[in-house]
Amino acid sequence: MKFIKEILYFIRYRYQIIYRVLITLVTMTLIVISLPKTVRFNYNYVQGLPWAYTDLIAPFDFAILKTDEVLLKEKTQVLEQLIPFYSFSNKVIDSMHIELGKSFNEKWEEKHQNSEGTLKERTYSVVNHLFEEVSSKGILSVKKIGKGKQELNILIGNNANLVKTNSVYSLQSAQKHYQTEVENAAKIDKDFALEILQNNLFINLIYNRETTKKEEDRLLNQISLTQGLVQKGERIIAKGELVTSIKFQILFSLENEFNKQFVGSNKFRSLLFGQSLLVLLSIGLLILFIWYFNPKILEDSRQVMLILSSILIVVIPLSILIQAANEYVLLFPLALLPLLLRSFFDEKLTLMIHLITVLIIAAFIPDSFQFVFLQMIAGIVAVTGVKNLHKRGQIFIASLLIFLSYVLVYFMLLLVMDGGLGKFGIFNIYLFAISAVLTLFSFPLIYLFEKLFSQLTNISLLELSDMNSSLIRELARKAPGTFQHCIQVGNMAEAVIQEIGGNPLLVRAGALYHDVGKTYNPRYFIENQITGLNPHDELSNDESVRLIKGHVALGIQLAKKHNIPDAIIDFIRTHHGNRRVEYFYRNAVKEFGEKAVYEDNYTYNGPIPFSRETAVLMMADSVEAASRSISNPDEDNISQLVESIIDDQIKANQFINSNITFRDIMTTKKIFKRFLLNIYHLRIEYPK
Repeated sequence: MKFIKEILYFIRYRYQIIYRVLITLVTMTLIVISLPKTVRFNYNYVQGLPWAYTDLIAPFDFAILKTDEVLLKEKTQVLEQLIPFYSFSNKVIDSMHIELGKSFNEKWEEKHQNSEGTLKERTYSVVNHLFEEVSSKGILSVKKIGKGKQELNILIGNNANLVKTNSVYSLQSAQKHYQTEVENAAKIDKDFALEILQNNLFINLIYNRETTKKEEDRLLNQISLTQGLVQKGERIIAKGELVTSIKFQILFSLENEFNKQFVGSNKFRSLLFGQSLLVLLSIGLLILFIWYFNPKILEDSRQVMLILSSILIVVIPLSILIQAANEYVLLFPLALLPLLLRSFFDEKLTLMIHLITVLIIAAFIPDSFQFVFLQMIAGIVAVTGVKNLHKRGQIFIASLLIFLSYVLVYFMLLLVMDGGLGKFGIFNIYLFAISAVLTLFSFPLIYLFEKLFSQLTNISLLELSDMNSSLIRELARKAPGTFQHCIQVGNMAEAVIQEIGGNPLLVRAGALYHDVGKTYNPRYFIENQITGLNPHDELSNDESVRLIKGHVALGIQLAKKHNIPDAIIDFIRTHHGNRRVEYFYRNAVKEFGEKAVYEDNYTYNGPIPFSRETAVLMMADSVEAASRSISNPDEDNISQLVESIIDDQIKANQFINSNITFRDIMTTKKIFKRFLLNIYHLRIEYPK
């Protein structure tokens, strides 16, 4: 019982870690399942080039496969010998015979008004004889007879009779035969007889597709797919020997037999184990890389899920394509992966994920060196092409650059591997072009991943920074002073982040929303008091502090109501950290004494800044607000103000969780001082 409680306790307080481990294991399992379950033939050979390995000895007996050209020629010869089958039905003839008699009597009555006699009998006798003669031999369509066929198989029931093609009639030859015989007949109504025969002309030899197809399959199955045999221990090719067309076919046959013998053997389990180790090592190296360079990503389940999902949407479809149509591997837009990831992560991590994915795939495809080289160059081009994705047009430019890089590397590989452009194929250029076009799907994927995993991209940050959004318009209308303060804070913070490193768009958007809680009760904040009346004069210190501190919680509530992302809400939470509301705290101490004042009531709830961007925003917010109270904004006063405010924040341990250095803080101070000097237009006085 105690053991179960310990397990439940462990799960309860570490469920996030367990969740991340589980989704990683599930991802690796899906990758292993999707990978091709065939072994690699560990030799690369090209017809016309020397054999680059040691002497190759046959490891087992195997037959030499015929080339596609030889098989096609043999199949063509066999099909030329195929004799088609036609079905012959006596029931159809009997039915048409009865119909002939009725038609004869009706037409004769119309023409001769019921005249009976020798003329009718002789005419009917000739008509009946000719009908039976032609229909008994059979009439078929000329279109159904194969070109050059001299014989036919006629099926009567289950029996097949082989007859000459010229022994049966076509519609044209039957009509010509009727005409000749009727002309030679005496004492009959020739025109009437010919009309009746022609009107009752029909095809009674029907092409039997099913039986002919069975015969065709039987003949094709008799064709041997092999020619010759290589015995175990026989030398196939020596080192440095030229790979001729014959040697190439022997090597191809060995590779084919090698793959066949693998299926169903014990080696399958070994392959599965090896693939599992490969995927485990690759994903493990990726996790180690992230832990070393950016460990906070591993603490965010959504970011971990985003990385794993992006790998899956590439590996699984590409594995299916490799197994279904290996010749179209270059068609797959693998460069889409770095385009997608670069919107969420930095260049180093994006390239690392791309490299790991390419290596996993390359382990199971032929010409892996060329594949890795192509895809890595394309990945680097994709990352540099969208270094800062601000506009949709950048995706199109990146797609064009990816195509050009594919083509350039392809020509380079031809020169390196083959020593010339003799094996250039325009088909590969088409594949590169289609692949580059398909990378444009990264744009909707970026939007989809952004919503699924609640992540921010530069494009989203630009949208959030739009002054026409409903929440910002409401802030500008109700608290215009706060609105102007937010704009100035954004300008100052963005200038610093561009200098010390970070995401300028993120800090600008965060600055725009950080005081949005002042939309409620705006007149209690000094920047919105334009009448000179301060409503805090009528409130106690506790009431004033409650209103001042409340703008943080109200801002978070308002931002969530308008579906503002958590990354922006973090600026609202942290821009005051856990500092005191100094003005009202000192008033309370002055009024009641330090021991009578409970300091926590005058302290913001935090948390303190935890990133470079949130730390810079806190500094910019305090400096900009304090600068409004300077009576004589000269260079010394501004410098003293900036130094004292930021130094106080350092002493209050507001930046201990932020990845910001003292050098960054010194740079921040310099930029703030220069910025404030520009705001107050300190310059020489012009003469009157």
